[in-house]
Amino acid sequence: MEHEEYGPKPRIAPWLSEPLKKSRPLYMRVLVAAFLINCFALVTALFTMTVYDRIVPNNATESLIGLAVGLGIVLIFDFVLKLLRAYFVDIAGARVDRDIGKAIFERILALRLDLSRHTTGGLAGLVREIETLRDFFASATITALVDVPFTIITLAVIAMVGGWLVLVPIVMIPLVILSAIATQPAMRRLSSQSLDEALGKQAVLVETIGSLETVKSSNAGDMLSHRWEEAMKGHANVSLRQRLTANLATTIAGSAQTMAYTGMVIFGVFAIAEQNLTMGGLIACSILAGRAVAPLGAIATLLTRIHAARTAYRRINTMMEMPAEGPEGLGLAPNIVEGAIEFRDVDFRYPGAAELALSGVNFRIEPGENVALIGPIGSGKSTIARLMIGLYPPTSGLVMIDGTDIRQLTPRSLRAKAGALLQDNALLTGSIRENIMLGRPDADDEEMIRAAKISMAHDFISRMPNGYDLKLADRGSGLSGGQRQSIAMARALVGQPPILVFDEPTSAVDTETEAKLINNLRKEFAGRTLVLITHRPSLLALVDRVILMSRGRVAMDGTPEDITRKVTRIAAR
Repeated sequence: MEHEEYGPKPRIAPWLSEPLKKSRPLYMRVLVAAFLINCFALVTALFTMTVYDRIVPNNATESLIGLAVGLGIVLIFDFVLKLLRAYFVDIAGARVDRDIGKAIFERILALRLDLSRHTTGGLAGLVREIETLRDFFASATITALVDVPFTIITLAVIAMVGGWLVLVPIVMIPLVILSAIATQPAMRRLSSQSLDEALGKQAVLVETIGSLETVKSSNAGDMLSHRWEEAMKGHANVSLRQRLTANLATTIAGSAQTMAYTGMVIFGVFAIAEQNLTMGGLIACSILAGRAVAPLGAIATLLTRIHAARTAYRRINTMMEMPAEGPEGLGLAPNIVEGAIEFRDVDFRYPGAAELALSGVNFRIEPGENVALIGPIGSGKSTIARLMIGLYPPTSGLVMIDGTDIRQLTPRSLRAKAGALLQDNALLTGSIRENIMLGRPDADDEEMIRAAKISMAHDFISRMPNGYDLKLADRGSGLSGGQRQSIAMARALVGQPPILVFDEPTSAVDTETEAKLINNLRKEFAGRTLVLITHRPSLLALVDRVILMSRGRVAMDGTPEDITRKVTRIAAR
């Protein structure tokens, strides 16, 4: 968790402002290129005026050749500068995209699970909004934004050439600006609605793909198809209204550009009649009039993109401002952990739950002690496991490792010392080797094979054509439940962490394999702290102490024989 900062809050969050600062030199080059490009555009108009006023009346073809060569050089520079401007914008956008993406992904990994209100699909959709920010900083938007101020220079040149004719484009400019501003309240509202609908659509899609097997086996296709159709319909309707509103302002801007050109021609005739303007001057002013209004025509599109980027920024920033897990400041990262675990008056409530999952839980596990947590479904056993490895902080009370509140330990150091096998241990896309070695980059192949042999995974892995280098599909599809559990167990064992938290480690294997696992694990657990959550009596042979949970409380605590005797006595009453 980051230190609390005092003083005024920055207008732009550091995760966005820092990448922009790094790209400032590139954007300065874009500004210089835009200035020169707009100057070259003025040269083209002045060239036309010179041809009509000087070359044509005097049939000065030699002068025309010189002017044409000069214009050709200008056009070559203009071409090169436009390429460079696009290149600089794209490079800056790529850098911003990379740095923002890195910061957001790191924040997602550090989010506290008890405060995260995002669904998987919603979070994935929110991350996609990085593209909205990237499109704003690496697109024609930046070019249009830079070109708008040069309208003033263009108007000044028109005034120098055509005098009062500059009023023609000046009259058109407020029409363009007002039409763009008038549509913005609707565009602001529609941008927010469009993002909401897009996130909803993404949530349905990710949820369906992630649980496709369940969807098919439960015959839930019709229900999810209906959800998808509703999400698509909502997003399409909002997007349509958004496009229609944007097109209104864009069409007005296009019409204003045409009116500026034709108006300049019409009023220019009167200026020529009064001998205040030449034919070449009229043509030059007509060209420049359209160019003066053209950048302003992009204001509507520019403001639309700004609203989309602002909406995306606010949504992403809301997530970025959520507290990260771990301690404030640097935190503690002890190199040696003995393995003592203590729960002291621990209460815990899951986000949005009405009742406490744990209430007044007290126990202490000594270093090297092997303890089983047993109890009915929903009694709080798995919740204790999650609190032990810091996935959730307690609502109240203390969870301590070697006498230190785990909230003072960095999550990385805590989980490096605790091997966890939870009920839902997903395998990631990649090789079996990568899945076993997750979070243990210092472990070698010998240690990986040792852990795999203990978990009974080595036997079936060695029979595969590619062995440990076999590439797994999403979540380990193609492997049986027992094989996935064995690989996940090897992942927890690799590196020989001093604390082991195993939640139903044999739920997916048969009794014969379980017997072999018990024999292997008995040797592995010796001298290390073990918290074993199970419903299988056979696994109690691995522990020397049992804690019985009931309704989120510690109901009994003693040796396996004592707990069995007490439970039998209560059941016999």
